[in-house]
Amino acid sequence: MTASHILATYQLATAAELVHGETWYPAAHKVAKQLAKTYGVHEAEAAGVIAALSPRNKWERNLQDAESLIAAYVAGGAEAAMLTKVCTFTGNKAKAVKILEAGVLTDADVLAILSGPKLKEFYNCIRGISDVCIDGHAYSIWTGGRVTLADVPRIGVKLRKEIKADYAAAAAKAGVAPSVMQATTWVVWRRIHLGA
Repeated sequence: MTASHILATYQLATAAELVHGETWYPAAHKVAKQLAKTYGVHEAEAAGVIAALSPRNKWERNLQDAESLIAAYVAGGAEAAMLTKVCTFTGNKAKAVKILEAGVLTDADVLAILSGPKLKEFYNCIRGISDVCIDGHAYSIWTGGRVTLADVPRIGVKLRKEIKADYAAAAAKAGVAPSVMQATTWVVWRRIHLGA
């Protein structure tokens, strides 16, 4: 696998998709800031909740779930938050609640609770910390073929490092940040393969 597959997908982007990819993570950061302001939590906590609730969750629903959970926590504490319906795994909801319970104020504290490389990478990208979020879609793009999420192999440390390096190389060739390369190719991939 090489950066050429990633770059080939990037080159299929429409003008609107290029803008969407460029603004995707800054827009997510803005949502985290707004949630923090609205509910009186720290921005790192809001971003952590968004990241924690992201697995197998559509983005629009991810944001709804994050707001519902934060609102429930502020109104009724951890018990109320755990009773809130979200569209991800119960363990991920528990991580989100743990972030809120901890009164976390630092990125390092949030990352320690999130655990798992994909959640940490997603959090970093939302917070504007240089990183690339490697998930099943990023893996598919990297291979140059369509791999269903069920067929994505475990992405261990060595493979993750290789994929990240290829995203960084593709980004350098295109003159964009690695997170922008990842976000843009995801938008293109979603249009081509998921009809979204």
